[in-house]
Amino acid sequence: MQYIVHEEPVGRAESNYIAQADLTPFDLEGQIEQLWLQPEEHGTYAVACIPFRTYGLALGDRVRLSPEARVVEVAQASGHRVLRALLRPSDDTARLGRSISLIKISVKESELLSEWHGEHFIAIDVPPGTDTSPLFALLQREVDEAGAFWEWADALPFSTTRS
Repeated sequence: MQYIVHEEPVGRAESNYIAQADLTPFDLEGQIEQLWLQPEEHGTYAVACIPFRTYGLALGDRVRLSPEARVVEVAQASGHRVLRALLRPSDDTARLGRSISLIKISVKESELLSEWHGEHFIAIDVPPGTDTSPLFALLQREVDEAGAFWEWADALPFSTTRS
């Protein structure tokens, strides 16, 4: 089993709770994402990290858990979206370093939150109404010039079963 963990969750707090999302329904057999959650009323939890691989979840979404602490349902969507980008490893470490730096600057200038998983993968929180055009232009350049890949995490709905 491979666990996908969040080293620096954007919503880290003293009272966070960690639950798991099985990634099998998203064709990621044998992988589990550990999600940071904030306890709320009525047995729900607010997602307190930016999901790296779980589809259909975003920062602030309210979820329900199974008795085994697995995310089983989205009780209420927050309206946030997750933009994920994967930078290809490169022998040109200077170029890769510049790309990472430019992405971090663009995220900061756009006043967005993000989490990195290693040095090649970033998940970016996109609140409703956010203008992402500068960030998209930068990511498109990475796609065109360096074979990067990006996707919206809501390209698939959250699920606990294979479709």
